Amino acid sequence: MMRQYELVERVQQYKPDANEALLNKAYVYAMQKHGQQKRASGDPYISHPLEVAAILTEMHLDESTIAVALLHDTIEDTSATRAEIDELFGEDIGRLVEGLTKIKKLDLVSKKAKQAENLRKLLLAISDDVRVLLVKLADRLHNMRTLDHMSAEKRARISEETMDIYAPLAGRMGMQDMREELEELSFCHINPEAFETVTKRLEELSRRNEGLIKKIEDELTDLLEANGLTGASVKGRQKKAYSVFRKMQSKSLSFEQLSDVYGFRIIVETVPACYQALGIVHSRWRVVPGRFKDYISTPKQNDYRSIHTTIVGPSRQRIELQIRTRRMHEIAEYGIAAHTLYKDGQTPSLSDPDNPGRESNAYSWLRQTIEQLSVGDSPEEFLEHTKLELFQDQVFCFTPKGKLIALPRGATTIDFAYAVHTNIGDTTVGAKINGRIMPLVTRLANGDEVEIIRSGVQVPPAAWEEIVVTGKARAAIRRATRMAIRKQYAGLGNRILERTFERAGKIFSRDLMRPALHRLGQKDVEDAIAAVGRGEISSLDVLRAVYPDHQDERVTVKPSPDEGWFHMNSATGMAFRLPGQSKGDGGVEAGVAPIRGLSGALEVRFASNGAVPGDRIVGIMDENREGITIYPIQASALQKFDDEPERWIDVRWDLDWANKTRFCARVLVNAINEPGTLAKVAQAIATQDVNIRTLSMVRVAIDFTEMAIDLEVWDLRQLNQMIAHLKELECIATIKRVFD
Repeated sequence: MMRQYELVERVQQYKPDANEALLNKAYVYAMQKHGQQKRASGDPYISHPLEVAAILTEMHLDESTIAVALLHDTIEDTSATRAEIDELFGEDIGRLVEGLTKIKKLDLVSKKAKQAENLRKLLLAISDDVRVLLVKLADRLHNMRTLDHMSAEKRARISEETMDIYAPLAGRMGMQDMREELEELSFCHINPEAFETVTKRLEELSRRNEGLIKKIEDELTDLLEANGLTGASVKGRQKKAYSVFRKMQSKSLSFEQLSDVYGFRIIVETVPACYQALGIVHSRWRVVPGRFKDYISTPKQNDYRSIHTTIVGPSRQRIELQIRTRRMHEIAEYGIAAHTLYKDGQTPSLSDPDNPGRESNAYSWLRQTIEQLSVGDSPEEFLEHTKLELFQDQVFCFTPKGKLIALPRGATTIDFAYAVHTNIGDTTVGAKINGRIMPLVTRLANGDEVEIIRSGVQVPPAAWEEIVVTGKARAAIRRATRMAIRKQYAGLGNRILERTFERAGKIFSRDLMRPALHRLGQKDVEDAIAAVGRGEISSLDVLRAVYPDHQDERVTVKPSPDEGWFHMNSATGMAFRLPGQSKGDGGVEAGVAPIRGLSGALEVRFASNGAVPGDRIVGIMDENREGITIYPIQASALQKFDDEPERWIDVRWDLDWANKTRFCARVLVNAINEPGTLAKVAQAIATQDVNIRTLSMVRVAIDFTEMAIDLEVWDLRQLNQMIAHLKELECIATIKRVFD
């Protein structure tokens, strides 16, 4: 346990004129108040505030903040009062200690309203004085370092809370070292198996490449000095387990596929020297395309400044380089704590390092965002709509009226529209970004002003769900898509019913259907009509429900299995021979299976990507009325026939005997580009008794290949089983059936 004089010496190393009396008084007071209290580890409780204070000394914080760290648990866990602390240490320190007490118990498993209110208190306390955040993060870091003495359940809960709240918040404030350590400590408790596996692999890699980091450091240093850049320091390191695991998860990569496990920092004295170092390195080693970012000319929202590049460096090893000045390095390591300016007897301020009179971007962002979030919502809404979004890497955009909209990085104008209002998102057809019309898929940047263009007849396409990144937008698009599909099925069902009633010489209307809903098992007329469109209810059943006395005088001739005919339409009696069978020319013979209102032979074809038994299908009559094309109901090609209801024919599968014919279907497979992938896919398909008709492959990214596979299957059940089997392969990223 650190002693009193050691703490004072630590502070005086970076602040020689520190108030030693204040530190001594706070140390003695905390020691007396915590007395004989013990931590779960059995150590004296006073060891905890001392270690928290020690963490803050590493950030070179002032003696007032160190005193707050020593006292931060006194009001919560001892007999100390706010009045007593005010009297002994001043109102400023008393206010900070009380602020930490109010937000001490942030419990992610508590009731939602209480949890939301605690989160709100935390954010509001931070916006009032950033020292609350600095002490709170140091407090959490020491608790995570000593978490092994807790129960497994409590370790998991606290680690989850740290990963969800405190680590992202440290990152948002630019404190990257603290964020990495919090994530690493949380990772080992949340997913111990993955932590152990990745750690072992990193240790094996380190043993295999022993001395590699030192070799690269020396080569980079020699290169810079040889080109006249003296005084630069180079430091390399191997990435941490959680950083590696997160990249493997986000990029769907195996450990062997990672190519940039090592990172190096080049620290120089001035900004021009940063660009000089960049030129020297790029002149010597090949740069990896698309991996260069200049955060010096365009700093991050949390004031982070550095040049990032990836090169194929010494020993042909791919390495990441960060080039920055020493001042930039301090801010990158300690974030907001690196440019705090505290003056004796004055309220602390947070200054931009390049503009001392201006508040830092990170703290300004925090206060402005919290002001927006803290007004108007109930605690539950506040939690639901802001907790997860708040701590992501974000961009901040504005409406034309100046309203701030915070979105996750990578958000599009569609996300922006739904963030403003769900109805605005649903009716979005275009957008202007900074006065220019831009595509809806455009990713937004900080400070963009976005104007949404709307249309009253717009329905959000289902494909938008794959584009947006916010949960609110995805949920709204799914809901609108369900309603649009229901409307489409209802339109199809309406056409089918009109034709069926017309053939029977009966009048069709929604009013006539209402008394018959109980016979159809439906709640309302629209649901019943949509069910007809989906194929769940036959149009003939509706006809009989509305007109119970109706007698169908039509006689349907059902061919024998030996002839290979398929009966398709219970309403029209249509039957046809499948293409490729021996008898006839694949058309429907009127004498065998008459179609009411038609005469002669009717040729039946399938749409390009086919349909398989089990699909809900629709027939579209040719313009010359000599043939029918069969489409699955999901085919977007059907939309071009929306204005020609007279061409729609209600057809359906009716396979009463063993199917002797395969049908064509197409799937789109996104697979990892590695040796043996194609063989694995082909083998998996073959084991399901499915035949590959054609296959084409396109490289869509460095590590992924897209395969379009035309398959021959017996029915929908077999196709779905094969798709499920392919999804289990580790080399498969995504697989879906396509209809057009």
